[in-house]
Amino acid sequence: MPVLSVSYVNYRNLENKTIDLLSKEVYFVGENGQGKSNLLESIYFSAYGNSFRTRSDAEIVREGEKSFSVKTLYREENGNTASLFFTYENQKKRIEKNGKTIKDRKELINTMPCVLFCHDDLDYATGEPEKKRFFIDQCLSMYDVLYIDLNRRYKKILKSRNISLKEKKYEMLDIFDQQLAQDGIEIQKKRSATIFKFNQIFGKLYEQITGIDGVSIKYVPSWRTEENQPVTMDFALSVLAQKREMDKVIQTTMSGPHRDRIVFVRGGKNFVPNASTGQRRLLAILLRIAQAIYYTQVTEKNPILLMDDVMLELDPDKRQSVTTLLPAYDQLFCTFLPGEPYERYKKSTTKIYGIDGGKWELKN
Repeated sequence: MPVLSVSYVNYRNLENKTIDLLSKEVYFVGENGQGKSNLLESIYFSAYGNSFRTRSDAEIVREGEKSFSVKTLYREENGNTASLFFTYENQKKRIEKNGKTIKDRKELINTMPCVLFCHDDLDYATGEPEKKRFFIDQCLSMYDVLYIDLNRRYKKILKSRNISLKEKKYEMLDIFDQQLAQDGIEIQKKRSATIFKFNQIFGKLYEQITGIDGVSIKYVPSWRTEENQPVTMDFALSVLAQKREMDKVIQTTMSGPHRDRIVFVRGGKNFVPNASTGQRRLLAILLRIAQAIYYTQVTEKNPILLMDDVMLELDPDKRQSVTTLLPAYDQLFCTFLPGEPYERYKKSTTKIYGIDGGKWELKN
């Protein structure tokens, strides 16, 4: 489902016109701050209805303006051309797919699936547990609409339970515990299955690039039995009951999937603390490669890859190795600084745009 073109009106500092993207590979080349990442962001925005750089759509509006719009043409699996149109005006966002209004961003799932590689991915390898949980949830949300609903429902219940704890209104806790346990167990099952499949991909990739074997992802769920048997409703409810007095004191829920941990291990030990900066950066990049491979395995579709200055911290040999390991993709969009050896990676059909001050010019 490749992107054919994107049209802009007041989108950050990008010029108000259409950029032609009909190519298997497209490179955006320019100095920092000229709009390369804005172009990638707009493609990601078209895929998921939100930015990977900000939670506020208002920040996307060009300075001095009050609204923005972006229209994306893409090719459907049947070969037909389709469109996505996003507008933001009066603090409200409207999404249209082929002229019909979309009320929930989850309706975009599988329309134009993108896997993003960016500098902030390092958080998924070395950051707080919340970041690592988010990555796994994102992997599931790329194709599983039911998981999106499940995760939203769990968070809503969790919020209500925490409000009850803060306001000391404990009469609803039994009901919230039942709901939390039911949805929480399902989330843990899906996360566990995903990480199991990930480990069949990820460790081999890491060894291929670094020569270091035995690196894997360990899932440590908040609700777990000593024998690592499947968690039942009774078990989850018993943990919630045991923690309730502590929850009342701290005024927040101390157990459940929102407390799950994900750890990179080798030989049974935490791998990250003793890993070099380069090894950590590779963890993050290979997580994204594994995400793309996993998506293809589950859906039998190839994603669009968006790579935003992710090679800068790797030595030339590692850069070359990473590019050769890239999974099958529908399209590849990369950003480069002018001094980078992007000519080494391009193919005869690769489009190269020079980006300067939000304007672009085809260089080949």
